[in-house]
Amino acid sequence: MFISINTHAQSLGDPVVHITFGAGTSTHAGALAADSGTTSYTYSSADFPTDGSYTIENTTAGAGNVWWSTTDHTGDPGGYMMIVNASVSKTDYFYKREVDGLCGGTTYQFSAWIGNLLRSEDLSPPNITFGLYQTDGTLIQSYTTGVIPLQPTGFKWVQFAFNFSLPAGTSNVIIKMTNNSNGGAPANDEALDDITFSPYGPALVASFSGSASSTTETECAGQTTPQTLTVPPVTGYTNPAYQWQLNTGNGWNDISGATALSLTVNPTTAGTYLYRLASAESANISSLSCRIVSNVLTLTVNSAPSATVTANTPLCTGNALNLSVSSGTNYSWTGPNGFTSTLQNPVISNITAAGAGVYTATVTSGNCSATSSVTVSVYAQPVADAGSDVTICSGESTTLNASGGLSYSWSPTTGLSDPTIANPVASPTDTTEYVVTVSNSNACTATDTVMVNVLQKPVANAGADKFITQGQSVTLDGTAKGSNVSYYWTPDEYLSNDTVLRPVSSPPEDITYTLHVVSNVGCGAEATDNVFVRVYKKVVIPNTFTPNGDGINDTWDIVALNTYPESVTQVFNRYGTLVYKSKGYSIAWDGKYNNQLVPAGTYYYIIDLKNGDVFSGWVLVMR
Repeated sequence: MFISINTHAQSLGDPVVHITFGAGTSTHAGALAADSGTTSYTYSSADFPTDGSYTIENTTAGAGNVWWSTTDHTGDPGGYMMIVNASVSKTDYFYKREVDGLCGGTTYQFSAWIGNLLRSEDLSPPNITFGLYQTDGTLIQSYTTGVIPLQPTGFKWVQFAFNFSLPAGTSNVIIKMTNNSNGGAPANDEALDDITFSPYGPALVASFSGSASSTTETECAGQTTPQTLTVPPVTGYTNPAYQWQLNTGNGWNDISGATALSLTVNPTTAGTYLYRLASAESANISSLSCRIVSNVLTLTVNSAPSATVTANTPLCTGNALNLSVSSGTNYSWTGPNGFTSTLQNPVISNITAAGAGVYTATVTSGNCSATSSVTVSVYAQPVADAGSDVTICSGESTTLNASGGLSYSWSPTTGLSDPTIANPVASPTDTTEYVVTVSNSNACTATDTVMVNVLQKPVANAGADKFITQGQSVTLDGTAKGSNVSYYWTPDEYLSNDTVLRPVSSPPEDITYTLHVVSNVGCGAEATDNVFVRVYKKVVIPNTFTPNGDGINDTWDIVALNTYPESVTQVFNRYGTLVYKSKGYSIAWDGKYNNQLVPAGTYYYIIDLKNGDVFSGWVLVMR
């Protein structure tokens, strides 16, 4: 709440005097210091001073339920205020202070913030008279607040202000505050804070470009345009003077030479620039205590974005063009072939020759923008030709023939005489697909392939030798390798089919077969391999012989056993004693053991032919 008189004046200057009573971490400060004023009241450090006492504190929270809890008017952490419990009998004053450094003949506004502390009942509310005196006691002007009632819903600071004109030649005044009401219980308890004296004068209405409603402007560093600050001519001074001021965060400072009603500014560095116009009678303009000031004009200069465009240039047709620009808030791209984009990093897939040229990006941050460009070169791709597919025989070579560029690179390199020329000699051992990469003068590349088909020469494998017993059959295990081959066996006797790799053979006696493998496409000579088929005779074991020397059936004549030279024959008596052993059975058993004829009887044999066949049984020796 603001209450004042003489409200027809329009502008204030910075406070010449600003009494705040200080700040601190302790709840109570000491008594009034000499430079803060004097009082006829008694200082108290109690949270609730008695009638006729005062304290300086930063909160009334400790006063109990009679007063509202409040802090100082400004809300500064730890800020102090003067708390007054009025005397039961009115006194001369409760606060007085001499103010110096004022300008004679200048109008000022006096202001103070006061609040009624009582919560629910006030028998005699505060009623304050502000008196302004010359140092000789002559009254300059006085102002009475009238009753300051309690606030039933909470404490409220109220500003009381009035204007006064200082006589010419006077620079010091005395402010004296008197309470016109008596104290009591409960009655007349108030808080006082923020006492100011400010120059007061004609209206100074500053604006940008002459518009009274334009008090803020925003520009971009490096892109600023001059701004004109103006204030209409003022009335109320006999001989007014002017001074523009600038504040960039370190307080207000006069701008040298800026003494007209208008000022053109053009800051280029990012920051916030505050401008205002100070005015006073020309004789007093150099004194800060005499000046009034206009409203503040704010010019914000934002940092301009940094636009740096890059691209993967040069590149070849068919590839992807990757564009990029430094970060901002919004992006706008233009380029050849009608290209536009709002992405930060756009991509043009499958670029064509029409995409070559200048690409421009505009980066915007806030209301600031920056532009950058890049020139993109797009080159044609070469046409690669690796030549026609070719067929060779294993062990042979062929010359590849690529075309379409200035340099060549083949892969795989296996079997190539030189993988970096257009026509290397290829000698692969197996069918291979070669890829040639062709490059032109602009480092653009293209690829093509050629197949070298390798026909393998005939390879014959008749398989492992076979062993059978007369009258049996066996399957030959022939294999053939090579590209487009045919095969046959010689001789063709006793074979189920002489043109298959695994014919069935049923020879009556030992025989050697030859597998022939022939290339049907003329790659390599005929290949051959042999397999031997061993035909064992059929073994016939008699169960009786008569070794009595009559020349008839005197030996155990086992038919065909002598054809098995690795065979082992063993004969045991009924007690398990080995009475005969022979390898190969070139001489038949004559019925003797240790050169003595064995007794007539039954004997047991085991015949191992060493070809997987084992015979066992009994034989009867008779006399």
